[in-house]
Amino acid sequence: MKKASVIAIAATATFMAGAASAATLDDVKAKGFIQCGVTTGLAGFAAPNNEGKWEGFDVDFCRAMAAAIFGDPEKVKYTPTTAKERFTALQSGEIDVLARNTTWTFSRDVNLGFEFVGVNYYDGQGFMVKKSLGVKDGLELDGARVCVQSGTTTELNLADYFNANNMKFDSVVFDTADEVREAYLKDTCDVYTTDASGLYAQRAVIANPDEHIILPNIISKEPLGPLVRHGDNQWGDIARWTLNAMIESEELNINSANVDQLKAESQNPSIQRILGVSGDLGQALGLSNDWAYNIVKMVGNYGEVFARNLGEGTPLNIARGLNAQWTKGGILYAPPLR
Repeated sequence: MKKASVIAIAATATFMAGAASAATLDDVKAKGFIQCGVTTGLAGFAAPNNEGKWEGFDVDFCRAMAAAIFGDPEKVKYTPTTAKERFTALQSGEIDVLARNTTWTFSRDVNLGFEFVGVNYYDGQGFMVKKSLGVKDGLELDGARVCVQSGTTTELNLADYFNANNMKFDSVVFDTADEVREAYLKDTCDVYTTDASGLYAQRAVIANPDEHIILPNIISKEPLGPLVRHGDNQWGDIARWTLNAMIESEELNINSANVDQLKAESQNPSIQRILGVSGDLGQALGLSNDWAYNIVKMVGNYGEVFARNLGEGTPLNIARGLNAQWTKGGILYAPPLR
C-alpha cells in the first residue's frame, strides 16, 4: 500500500472517530430527551409509581444526566428491559444509556463492547429464605431449590458457591425478578438469590416482609453501575462525570438545599469549580458550565439520592455500608473535578 493511501486512511479514521465522538450527544439534543434503559421494575431502583412516573435510585441517575445536558431532569424517556434484553437494547442504539443495577465485569466491558462509567452501588450476591425454613446461614442450604433470574451474574456465582462448599442445589430459572419473587412465594423454590440490594427491594414489596430473612452470607463482588456503548468518548465522559459530580458534591457538603448559597458565597476553589463559578469543566464536556449545579439543584447529591430511594426510613431501609463516603467508613470515592 502506498504511503499516501495509508495517510488518507488514517485521516479518514480520525475524522470518523471525531464524528462518532459527538454523535450521541448531538442525537440526544436533537430529539430533546435521553432514552434510558432501566429494569422492568425493582423497588427503590426503578419502578413506576401510582401515577405511572418512574422513580428510583437508577432513575435519578438518568434524571441527573438530563439535568446536566438540558437543565431539566424530566427530559428522559424510560425503556424497561429484562436482564436478557438490556445489552441488546444498548448495542442496537434503542437506548442511550443503561442504568439498570448492572454488574461491571470483564466480559461485559471488553467482549460486549460497553463502557461502565463508574460504580454507583457496591453490592454482593446474597440469599433470602422464609423464617419458617429455620436456616440461619448459607452453608445450611445443601440440597436447596434456588430461584434465580436468567441472564445475570448470579447463576455462575451460585454454582461457584455451592461447588466450593461441596453442596448440591437445584436452580429454578425465570426471566424477570417479579417471576422469581412469585415463584419463591409459592414455594417453587426454597431460596431466592440475587444481589443483596435486590433482595431488600423484593422483600419490601412482599405482603409480610418480617416473615423473610436475608442471610448474612455475601458470596460475590457486584459493583453495579451505569454503562454506555464503546466508541463515543464524549458521551461516556458526560455519564461518568455526572456520577462523579454527584459523589463529589456529597463529599464537599453541597446539597440541593445549600447549593445556591454556596454558589454565591463559597470561596472554596473545589466548590467554585464544580458549581461553574470558575473554570470551564462544562465546556470541556460540551455542556454549559452550570451542568453540575443543575444536577445537585434539580436531583441532589449522591447521599440525597441514596437516602430518598434506598436509605433508612424507606421501605428498603438499607444502611450506607460500603456505599458511604470514603471519609465516613465506606469506599465511595470520586476523582477530583479539576
